[in-house]
Amino acid sequence: MSDSASRTHASPTVESPRKTSGHPLLNWKALIGIGISAFLLWWVFRGKDLGAIAREMAAADPLLLLGATALATVVFWIRAWRWRCILEPVRPGTSFRSRFAAVNIGFMGNNLLPARVGEFARAYALARLEPVPMVAGLSSLVIERLMDALMLVAMLFCAMALPGFPDWPANAETDFPAIARAVGITMAVVGALLFLLVLFPRRTVRAFEAVAHKVLPRSIRRPVVDALEAFLAGVGILRDGRLLFEATLWTAFLWTVNALSFWVAFLAFGIDLSFTAALFFQSCLAFAVSVPSAPGFWGVYEWSATAVLATLWGQDTTQVLAFAVGFHIAGFLPVTLMGLWYAWKLGLSLGGVARTEEVVEEAVERATHPNDRP
Repeated sequence: MSDSASRTHASPTVESPRKTSGHPLLNWKALIGIGISAFLLWWVFRGKDLGAIAREMAAADPLLLLGATALATVVFWIRAWRWRCILEPVRPGTSFRSRFAAVNIGFMGNNLLPARVGEFARAYALARLEPVPMVAGLSSLVIERLMDALMLVAMLFCAMALPGFPDWPANAETDFPAIARAVGITMAVVGALLFLLVLFPRRTVRAFEAVAHKVLPRSIRRPVVDALEAFLAGVGILRDGRLLFEATLWTAFLWTVNALSFWVAFLAFGIDLSFTAALFFQSCLAFAVSVPSAPGFWGVYEWSATAVLATLWGQDTTQVLAFAVGFHIAGFLPVTLMGLWYAWKLGLSLGGVARTEEVVEEAVERATHPNDRP
């Protein structure tokens, strides 16, 4: 993507992230996430032989690890293809190159910056590269995350129903059945809300606003309602059966390839488990990283691996930690480097990526309350 191409497609109405007096990353959300990651890293590695873990990492099969990393990286191409289906009702004909660049910038932002700022950076980058309003881009990502969550819940329960799934350990620190039930109930509620939003969009938002007025603090009430109203800009795919079916197929393909990357990585580190374990681990990891954590989800990733693979499947903890650290790094590097390159081509520094959250939030505010502008 040339610099001239970036300028050609950039929308003239998209503001560049401006420097602010305060540091955009030093806030309570970032500190909570870093604290959770630090605690989990301490918890996972306490009393462990770090030298043995390093030797297991060095003994990993390089070809299998390379194959697993390639599969994990292909997932980002699949994300860019699927994104076309979600964006189609809002902006038909977006280019794959623009979508792929924005995907990489977004995941790079999540890997290097706290508080999931990469989600905002992805919407911002797309708006710079294609004439897609930032509000519509952000709402498309909400749809994408909901589709991912529903697919992961389905795969979670599918894995639990497959032959060879282990019995739940009676003395396990993590109550997997209770967590699975809670996740299933939560997604059922989310699905019901989506159904209402599609059928009765404005009425549902007004009802939600009335409830929010009674139960939410004033400081967060309006941002939450604004986010829901902005979300309505991206629900067009839910009214188009063909696009929804196509996006669902892409979602299933995406998470199947991603689970395959975990399974190949298991083999690279000498963990002899079935594809069922990879499916289940993937779902558990995906929901675990939804909690606040440090950039790159360090600590959460390693804790999930030990909870699922060592506790539930009874694998050697040293091997599991070697896999968790080794494959975490292997999957972290390609998308981060590609994201930095695409951000540079777009003229975005890492600080600029961090400030995209402010730009996107202002765009949402202007779109949902246009009469409030001075």
